[in-house]
Amino acid sequence: MGLRVENLSVARGGVPLLTGVGFDLAPGKALILRGPNGSGKTTLLRTIAGLQPLLEGRVHCSEDAIAYAAHSDGLKASLTVAENLQFWAEVFGTSDIDVALTRFDLLTLADRPAHALSAGQKRRLGLARLMVTGRPIWVLDEPTVSLDQASVARFAENVKTHLAGGGMALLATHIDLGLEAPVLDVGVFKADPTSSIGGFDEEFL
Repeated sequence: MGLRVENLSVARGGVPLLTGVGFDLAPGKALILRGPNGSGKTTLLRTIAGLQPLLEGRVHCSEDAIAYAAHSDGLKASLTVAENLQFWAEVFGTSDIDVALTRFDLLTLADRPAHALSAGQKRRLGLARLMVTGRPIWVLDEPTVSLDQASVARFAENVKTHLAGGGMALLATHIDLGLEAPVLDVGVFKADPTSSIGGFDEEFL
């Protein structure tokens, strides 16, 4: 099963941002979100990932299908690289972290505490978590922040491998990752900021 978004409306800070968003994402495919800062890309991704409630519409996908990666790397500073990955593997009910270590060039850093990593290394570790979730849909918000050119290329290859295996990727990025993927400009779904959102409770879950 893929991901289907139907007539989705989202808000931030009590202000409607996007309305009527709709698209289908089939297994093996990616979709790139584009739009200027503040246009609602992050809010849209968080809503699709189930981290904040929607205003209206529907998000259809299998239960526990989405793995979300945002600006925060989600690391435990006192744990080593390997221990961080093992922690998340256990959370998601998987076990093998070797592939993630290899594909994100982290093998030589496996025993280094996360607090001793550079910004780019932390980012690679944060993204490597995707590979131990076992989840088919990767929802990614500016995933290449802090990555050098070689690491961006490595990340893009990992996304392509994920897609080749039947996975899916929804990415907000301004970087050309060389993916054969359509681009969705969120600007066409801009909402009227003066419209009422009633009793909507936007508190993050």
